[in-house]
Amino acid sequence: MASSLASPSPTSSFIRNKKDLGFSAFPSTSQIAIQKCKKQVSKKIVSVMAPQQSERKPATTGSVKTGMTMTEKILAKASEKPQLSPGDNVWVNVDILMTHDVCGPGSIGIFKKEFGQNAKVWDREKIVIIPDHYIFTSDERANRNVDILRDFCTEQNIKYFYDIKDLSNFKANPDYKGVCHVALAQEGHCRPGEVLLGTDSHTCTAGAFGQFATGIGNTDAGFVLGTGKLLLKVPPTLRFVMDGEMPPYLLAKDLILQIIGEISVAGATYKAMEFVGTTVESLNMEERMTLCNMVVEAGGKNGVVPADSTTFKYLEGKTSLPYEPVYSDAQASYLSEYRFDISKLEPLVAKPHSPDNRALARECKDVKIDRVYIGSCTGGKTEDFLAAAKVFLASGKKVKVPTFLVPATQKVWLDLYTLPVPGSGGKTCSQIFEEAGCDTPASPSCGACLGGPKDTYARMNEPKVCVSTTNRNFPGRMGHKEGQIYLASPYTAAASALTGYVTDPREFLQ
Repeated sequence: MASSLASPSPTSSFIRNKKDLGFSAFPSTSQIAIQKCKKQVSKKIVSVMAPQQSERKPATTGSVKTGMTMTEKILAKASEKPQLSPGDNVWVNVDILMTHDVCGPGSIGIFKKEFGQNAKVWDREKIVIIPDHYIFTSDERANRNVDILRDFCTEQNIKYFYDIKDLSNFKANPDYKGVCHVALAQEGHCRPGEVLLGTDSHTCTAGAFGQFATGIGNTDAGFVLGTGKLLLKVPPTLRFVMDGEMPPYLLAKDLILQIIGEISVAGATYKAMEFVGTTVESLNMEERMTLCNMVVEAGGKNGVVPADSTTFKYLEGKTSLPYEPVYSDAQASYLSEYRFDISKLEPLVAKPHSPDNRALARECKDVKIDRVYIGSCTGGKTEDFLAAAKVFLASGKKVKVPTFLVPATQKVWLDLYTLPVPGSGGKTCSQIFEEAGCDTPASPSCGACLGGPKDTYARMNEPKVCVSTTNRNFPGRMGHKEGQIYLASPYTAAASALTGYVTDPREFLQ
């Protein structure tokens, strides 16, 4: 809650003008709607004609420029327009197009059908192709998809193709990276002020770098391959102000689960979600990526965090291309503004079968689980594994359920074996995971986050109960349609692995 407000009773409203949101209780969507609808609209006819206005001469008034949000500014620059407003449709020049093994073949097929079998892409250095979804499998159709990407990249001389040929040993493939959204950042393809489009809904992850990033379909991607342009509608912006010191038992996953639980999976449909405030400023880049990664689970078009010194430091040595950060104007217009006091937030989970089915982790302490999964673009980054290792280290115990670890990329996998965990006396994540009885870290990929072929590592082929650091928990998402998935932070996932029940990480971190 805002510091100026007294702590409300559980029955009082958390909404104060612009939305001030508390954490000790969760007002339902209907409660919020009631607050919005209190104002009565008068049906009394006041006037049947417009009032007369004095003439305003252009010479004395001049043009009036309206303030713009970050998203509006980025799209204005990319469309070469001086001013944009929500709802405007504009042709945007694309800086980066990303595709992968699931949607790449379809996008390539559309490109060849519409532009010709011998057509050339608009810019071979602005297309990034990353096999990552269905990689370590014997499924012939999945393997064929990667072959299609390889043939296309050879034909088009695509500069950034992160290929894999030897599936038996990922380390034998120096070009192979892993999960596209994490690889895009690590390889320097994310830059402030740019437009990045990808054939994957979680492309919004890159908004953490202060750029416009969103997922598109195969047809749009086929068009971008040939033209480097796309017709986009400018979204209105929701502003999320997060202030307060981040408690040591919380991670960005808790913040975004709180927001999605507050506004619902449809609450940001075709809207930009802009994240600001002292808490956001304190987050490292990977945590900001987690925040932006799941805006699509609220229906968001894109998520965005203003670039700052943390951003610029991360980009050092990763890109040699110039970039120009943009920031929202002070007078920018937002559709809504939400304010959070993060110091009051408790560890959260999203219960089956929706990311907005929010609950406190401690309220689910009686839920017995069968397994834990730590991985994906949301929860398989280096910082996510360091967080899990911190919990295992603090407990000194062994896990009570199978605990699967799937690093997002080769770099993350290497970090698990080389980076010392703070406070461990020099131990690495891999050593701590082994001592705790976890499975050996698997080959980097999207893994079981979206199910995949039956032989996918850690896929839920039986109706199990899983605590996962992934992003979606719809029926069948990780395999079996009767499986139950509790979305959680790496802290909560690790704590749950140690007890065999959904567990608040404060049991081990305090």
